[in-house]
Amino acid sequence: MTRASGVLLPISSLANAEGIGSLGKSAYQFVDFLAAAGQSYWQILPLGPTSYGDSPYQSFSAFAGNTNFIDLKTLVDWGLIEADDYQGVDWGNNPEQIDYAKVFYHKRPILEKAVASFLKQADSDPDYQTFVQDNQDWLQPFAEFMAVKEYYDLSPISDWPEAIRLKDEEAVEAILVQEKNSLNYHYVSQYFFFKQWFALKDYANQKGIYLIGDIPIYVASDSVEVWQTPRYFKLNQSGQPQVVAGCPPDAFSSDGQLWGNPIYDWETMAKDNYQWWIKRIQASLNLYDMVRIDHFRGFEAYWEIPASAPTAASGKWVKGPGLDLFLAIKEALGSVNIIAENLGFLTQEVADLLEVTGFPGMHVMQFGFSGEDSSDLPHNFNKNSVAYVGTHDNQTALGWYLGQDAASRYYIDAYCGRQKAESVAEMLNRSLAASCSQTVIYTMQDLLNLDDQARINIPSTLGGNWQWRMSATALTYSLVKDLYSLTRLYHRLPIVKNFP
Repeated sequence: MTRASGVLLPISSLANAEGIGSLGKSAYQFVDFLAAAGQSYWQILPLGPTSYGDSPYQSFSAFAGNTNFIDLKTLVDWGLIEADDYQGVDWGNNPEQIDYAKVFYHKRPILEKAVASFLKQADSDPDYQTFVQDNQDWLQPFAEFMAVKEYYDLSPISDWPEAIRLKDEEAVEAILVQEKNSLNYHYVSQYFFFKQWFALKDYANQKGIYLIGDIPIYVASDSVEVWQTPRYFKLNQSGQPQVVAGCPPDAFSSDGQLWGNPIYDWETMAKDNYQWWIKRIQASLNLYDMVRIDHFRGFEAYWEIPASAPTAASGKWVKGPGLDLFLAIKEALGSVNIIAENLGFLTQEVADLLEVTGFPGMHVMQFGFSGEDSSDLPHNFNKNSVAYVGTHDNQTALGWYLGQDAASRYYIDAYCGRQKAESVAEMLNRSLAASCSQTVIYTMQDLLNLDDQARINIPSTLGGNWQWRMSATALTYSLVKDLYSLTRLYHRLPIVKNFP
C-alpha cells in the first residue's frame, strides 16, 4: 500500500429520495467528491442482504447482494418501471435516517414489478444468461433458500420443519414448485444489484478510486450457507448450532459479547482445502479492490460459547486454522489485497500471524487515549496499517471527545496540538493524516464534525443501529477544498492512476 487516504461511508448512508442509500446518482456523486478531494479509497460495509436487526454483519448470504441498494431511478432508465411507481412513496419522516420497516414494505413490490417487466425480455438479454451461468454455485442455493424462507413467512431456519431444515430433496422441491415467482424474483433482482454495482465500481476505478469492501468472519445462523453446507459448521443432528461465536468478558462488558453465529468446523474445511473460503475471498475480490476481514483474530483462536449459554462468559478459546488457511488462499489466488481487522483481545500469536501474512492491520485513535503509551496513538502506528479515528462501531469523533472528562480533553488537545479555530473532528483527522500509517480512513460523520446522533452502530445492541444517512447538501465545495488541502499537506495525494 502506498501513502494515501479515503473515506468510510456505507452505501445505505448515501442521500437520495428512495428511503435508503442506493447504487444510483448519489453514489456516483460521492465518487466524484472523493476524486476531487484527492482521495484514493472508498470503504463501505458488507453488501449482503440483511436479516432481523438490519445489521450488514448478519446476512442471509455470504455471496448475494442487498437488493435494497438497487437504484429505482436506474430501473426507470432501463424501461422496467415508471417514476410514478416510487415517487411519492412514504419512506419515512426523516430523510437523514433509514426507516427499515417502510423500506421493507414499499421497495419489494416496486422491484417485483421491475422483475416482471424484465422477465418478458430476459431470453434476449445475453448478460443475464451469462450472470446466471457464472454465478450458479451460489445463486441457485440462495434463490431456493429465500423462496423456502418466504414460503414460511420469513421465519428462521430453526423454526422450519425438520425435513426442510435438513434439506430433504422431495420436501424442498414440493415447496419450490409453488414458489416459482419467488425463485425468479431472486434470480433477477440479484442480476439488477450486480449490474448496478459493477457499473459503479467501473466508474470509481476510472476516477482512480479503489473500493474497500468488508466481509464478516462468520455467517449468520439463518443463512443459506448453514442450510446448504451444514458440514462446514458445528451443528447437531437436527441442524442446530452446538456452539456459537462471541467475545469474552472485558473491561467494557462483564458478560462479553454473545453474537450467536455458528462456528466453523475447521477440520472439515481443512479436509476440503478450504475451498469455501477460497471461493468467498475470490468473490469478494471480484466485488472490491481490497477486502477488510472482520475479527481477524478469530483465525488464530476464537471464543466458542455453548449454544444454550445465556451469555458469552462461559465460552472458551479454541484454536483456529491459523496460517494454513491463508497459505491455501495464496496458493489458489496468489497475493490478495486483504486488510486484517486485528482489534480486540490480541495475543503474540495473533501478532505473529498478522506479520507472517504481511496483511496491514488496523489502528483506532479513540482506543489510544487511555493514559498509557498505546499502540493506537499515532506516534506508535505500524507503517503497514490502515488507521482510523473511529470505525462504524465507534462513537463519532465529536461524540467521543465530549464524553471524556476535562483532564482527558486537555491531554487530547495537547497531544494533537489543537489549533485555535479547529473543530474536534478536524483536530483528530489532522493527527490521523500526519501519522506514519500508509493508509488512513476518515469517517464521513467526522468530516462533517457530527455528534453521536450520526453514530452508525453500538455493538451488542439490537435496534436503532445502521440508520444514519448523510444530508443531501453535505458534499460542499468547502469540504472538498479542506479535505484536499489536508491530503496534500500530509503527502497522501494519489501519485499514479493505474486504472485502465
